[in-house]
Amino acid sequence: MHYLTISFTHKNTNIEIREKLSLSDDEKRATFQERLNALEHANESIVLSTCNRVEIILSVTQCEYIIEHVFLELSKISGVPKEELENRGDIYEDNSAIHHLFSVISSLDSLVIGETQIVGQLKDAYKFSFEKGFCDQKLSRAMHHAFKCAASVRSNTEISKNSISISSVAVSKAKEIYGNLGGYTALIIGAGEMARLAAKHLITNGVNVIIINRNLEHAKELADELGEMATIASFSKLTEYINRYKILFSATGAPHTIITKDMVESREFDRHWFDIAIPRDIDEIDISNLYIYAVDDLKDVVEKNIAQREEQAKVAYSIISKSTMEFFKWLQTLCIEPIIKEMRSKAESCSKHELERAIKKGYIDGSQKKEIMQIIHHAFNGFLHTPTIKLKEVAEKPEADVIVQAVQYIFDINEDQAKKLNMYKCEYQMENNMMEKN
Repeated sequence: MHYLTISFTHKNTNIEIREKLSLSDDEKRATFQERLNALEHANESIVLSTCNRVEIILSVTQCEYIIEHVFLELSKISGVPKEELENRGDIYEDNSAIHHLFSVISSLDSLVIGETQIVGQLKDAYKFSFEKGFCDQKLSRAMHHAFKCAASVRSNTEISKNSISISSVAVSKAKEIYGNLGGYTALIIGAGEMARLAAKHLITNGVNVIIINRNLEHAKELADELGEMATIASFSKLTEYINRYKILFSATGAPHTIITKDMVESREFDRHWFDIAIPRDIDEIDISNLYIYAVDDLKDVVEKNIAQREEQAKVAYSIISKSTMEFFKWLQTLCIEPIIKEMRSKAESCSKHELERAIKKGYIDGSQKKEIMQIIHHAFNGFLHTPTIKLKEVAEKPEADVIVQAVQYIFDINEDQAKKLNMYKCEYQMENNMMEKN
């Protein structure tokens, strides 16, 4: 079994191509993953699609074949030529795939280093895949350890201290342009996490916000959360409002632009619009005094962030490297056959010891040692038969790892692993179990 990741990010793929590759639509993503999982040599898949990246995370039995066909399927669903995708995508296998996953979830590979949204985004991608049956034990193992690695990075570094995001970077850019933002009114298009963060940062800087969203109830919920400086407006007012206010932040999950050329009128005052959605929400519009900033236009602010966090990033990478090595070391301990062999070895050793002791004390005639040992051998084989069968049956199930570690603990097969018992937890499955009980 191999771990494999094919990665398209702000580092290797421009925003135009990332828009085409976007798999934020659940139906489109499910179709793509169905095709992936149907490939020969493919076991499981998780697909992460955000404004800055598309990560295709796989468990496979053979890498070369899968790589070829992932690019082919991605080309079919995105319309981007396969050759271009091959030239852009970064490929990570086995150790490097896990190291990359741990780096991504720890926000070291993010456009904004230290941003905390990526953990939730990966958790959502994992939940989606698990619920749909696209991933099971093999990728679950990697994801659980990835979440632990991210938590370790957050606990042992200050990389997420005063955490920032694309939304906060966009607000910082607005401050560079306007100086003191106090007293301004800004439009927020959308009511998701990116929009919420943008609104919070604006309000902190004294800006009144008007939230416009297709679902008015979601807009109202966000406004209630934000307080008295937030109001809402109907989506039908979008054209009127974009031509009235100077500052706009758009972060919807729409699969197409929602602000088109025909909606925008010329104005005497400057307008600065921040499109932090992928695919982009705003058309390319050539009107004087209108300045539109997409995600990739915020790199100057991002570069300052990278410089400020460089030292902490070094510490974080050392944690990630250690976590990667520990993950593969841990995987090796979960092989069923060595555990069964060790159980039998312990039973045989114990039997021999007691037999020698009985002969020494005169309880048994030493001339019968071979025959007695054979009887004992059959006895412990019979005793271990059912546990052996059960272990082999559970080997490919999600709960196998906890069961295996419990067996290791009970039979004292590996002292180091005994200490880790119950450390391997699936947050999602635990949450689901709690919901079912309630």
